[in-house]
Amino acid sequence: MSDYIVRATAAQGQIRAFACVTRDMVEKARQAHNTSPVVTAALGRLLTAGAMMGIMLKGEKDLLTLQVRGNGPVGGLTVTADSQGNVKGYANVPDVILPANEKGKLDVAGAVGTGFLNVIKDMGMKQPYVGQTRLQTSEIAEDLTFYFAFSEQISSSVGLGVLLDKSNVVKTAGGFIVQLMPFAEDAVIDRLEANVKEITSVTSILSEGKTPEELLQIVLNGFDLELEDTLATQFSCNCNKKRIEKALISIGRKELQEMIEEGKDIEVNCHFCNKNYRFSVDELKDLCRHTKAQ
Repeated sequence: MSDYIVRATAAQGQIRAFACVTRDMVEKARQAHNTSPVVTAALGRLLTAGAMMGIMLKGEKDLLTLQVRGNGPVGGLTVTADSQGNVKGYANVPDVILPANEKGKLDVAGAVGTGFLNVIKDMGMKQPYVGQTRLQTSEIAEDLTFYFAFSEQISSSVGLGVLLDKSNVVKTAGGFIVQLMPFAEDAVIDRLEANVKEITSVTSILSEGKTPEELLQIVLNGFDLELEDTLATQFSCNCNKKRIEKALISIGRKELQEMIEEGKDIEVNCHFCNKNYRFSVDELKDLCRHTKAQ
């Protein structure tokens, strides 16, 4: 198993925790979208968080969408994850180039800018759950920590990291989410807060060859860690030509007819995986015959 997520509890169930490595996932996203280094870092962090938050969903068909909308040059980031570890995502502007920040690191906050984080959970109800919080630092991890506290009233700590090599290929990526249950004792809270403060960099830990299990042992040092299960995670898009056909049909006969009258093949791009689907004029005519007049 290359990329995977570990699910665990600690302190007799007072803490629930997740940790993962997502190097292959983030590298696949980088290649699919040809992202610049700072966008690779930003999107990679959100993909990593999406992977862990996705498996928190209960239903097999439940879906989670994370949207970061800022006034920075990247414009926005969108990630969708299911409960089986499949994740996909894209950046509105994938080729942003920025100088390093004052710490000499990739300036994710500068690329994102100020704005909002939207968390959308589609759990098969009439309306999806939508939570929105203002971006706190635009570094992604801190913004998700705030979201959990503000929107879900769950005291959490989120750590995310993406490290690139000199050729801008993803060297390592991963993260953790630890959450306190409502009945957590003060001593447990204090110890966990102290542990988290000592974690300066997720990528430095993973770069040492540490596994997600070992990452959790560091974050939850001093607690009786109980590993529950592991789950493979991957960058995976479920788009196909049939799905794109349905999307074209949904726009209506008038718009399809206008495309047909232009007499040219069209190409439809999937934002999530950047794959293109070509439709000939004859194929458009066939779709038009299955489309209701609007």
